[in-house]
Amino acid sequence: MTIQRILVTGGAGFIGSSLCEKLVEQGHQVIALDSLFRGSEQNLASIISAPNFRMIVGDVRDVIDLDDCVESIGGLDLVYHLAAVNGTKWFHEAAHSVIDVNINGTLRTLELAMAHDARYIFASSPEAFGESKTQPLSDGDPMVFTDPAAHQRHSYGASKYLGEIACQHAAREGLDVRIVRPFNAYGPRLCGDEYGQVIAMFFQKVLSQQPIQVHGDGSQTRSFTWIDDVVNGFIAAGEIEVSTGSTFNIGSIEEISILDLASKIISLTDHGEGVSHTQGYKGDSLRRLPDTSSSKQMLRWQATVTLNQGLRKMWDDLNS
Repeated sequence: MTIQRILVTGGAGFIGSSLCEKLVEQGHQVIALDSLFRGSEQNLASIISAPNFRMIVGDVRDVIDLDDCVESIGGLDLVYHLAAVNGTKWFHEAAHSVIDVNINGTLRTLELAMAHDARYIFASSPEAFGESKTQPLSDGDPMVFTDPAAHQRHSYGASKYLGEIACQHAAREGLDVRIVRPFNAYGPRLCGDEYGQVIAMFFQKVLSQQPIQVHGDGSQTRSFTWIDDVVNGFIAAGEIEVSTGSTFNIGSIEEISILDLASKIISLTDHGEGVSHTQGYKGDSLRRLPDTSSSKQMLRWQATVTLNQGLRKMWDDLNS
């Protein structure tokens, strides 16, 4: 295996920190760039002193910070661009910042990769499909965004859609680009506060002995993917020789309703506070299931951890 000089933006975040750990373990020279808006240096505790790892606290939109990253590792071979403002509550409360960070961060990192002829892996999202009615979600399916006067949820999804457009343009200009869409990654470091993601939020309610809050009737479905499986998908996308502009859905095909997810967690944790139903966010997808055929064929990737196994792993870690 060739040792590479790798930049991971959002490297102190949930997925980014686990990706950094794996890349450092493989022996690569890795630098993480993170503003620490949502990321945490604690997430990198296991590798922070490793000789082949460095971290810079900075802004992915800042070309000086990006150049400092490249200078600190003596060049650039590969970029994993994960930095983004995520969390559904932010989409509605801070749409301007979501759009600014996500779009301009993508443009600046694409420019950096082009300047150094580095391979570029873009972390997109199933949210890039907007409110598509077609399931499972596949490349070439319609990407549908509704009236922005109704809600601002698509500040995130549309920013990822535009990020994919920018990546495909860069691919046509000769950059080696791959697009990865992780589907609802979860694991012990996942943010569980009011700006976090659903599984971690449910576990946080259990730990604080409060009812689990389910949006609406809970019939909306998702496909949750264990963090190690997601990281392996990113690694495979960065290593394999494929056509530039190739796109991969990295997700479990095990579909579950949010209400059934709450029931699983209640059963697992013996949580006695039950469920309360609250009003959900406008624009929330009713169903989200990935078509992973290209990931299986080209990356030789598929999810290996079942939801039951992953929930048990996460619960055990939270109680360790």
